[in-house]
Amino acid sequence: MHFRNFDYIFGSLIACAVDNNVFSQLETRARFEALFRTYDKDVTFQYFKSFKRIRINFSNPLSAADAKIRLHKTEFLGKELKLYFAQTLHIGNPHLAPPDPEKQFLISPPASPPVGWKQAEDATPVINYDLLYAISKLGPGEKYELHAATDSTPSVVVHVCDSEEEEVEEEDAMKKPKPKIIQTRRPDYTPSNQS
Repeated sequence: MHFRNFDYIFGSLIACAVDNNVFSQLETRARFEALFRTYDKDVTFQYFKSFKRIRINFSNPLSAADAKIRLHKTEFLGKELKLYFAQTLHIGNPHLAPPDPEKQFLISPPASPPVGWKQAEDATPVINYDLLYAISKLGPGEKYELHAATDSTPSVVVHVCDSEEEEVEEEDAMKKPKPKIIQTRRPDYTPSNQS
């Protein structure tokens, strides 16, 4: 085989579809490792039982390529062995980048306000004296129509309730006085031992 033009940057293979006995039985594991030790004596293995994968790390990429070419789709313990080159993903900086400055202000406001910031003055409250006068003229139990009904909208009517003082007086009259709890007399104390 001619490997001179191949420039493999990965010296690792991933073995898929392996028999489950490779992960639990030492004899089966030794037979599996012997397949790859013929291509590289310094090969190492990483077993990922939950993924049913084995990573095979070779000392050089040429040994990895040779093993892949000769052992890919061969049978091992009745199952077809599938080998793939391991790939790495380089994201760049391993740390997260800080958010944009306008988003940083929303996350945590600075100790001092931004340049040019001015506090907005609170507007004076608007008091509708006509509304207050109309409400004051209403008595308990009366109705006041705020919006007349049309074909497509209902009417809005305010019903004035009775005052709370009148309700409290009625409730007090209906309540009975609470029975007085008579305190239990303390038993007489007779000392049993005097010294």
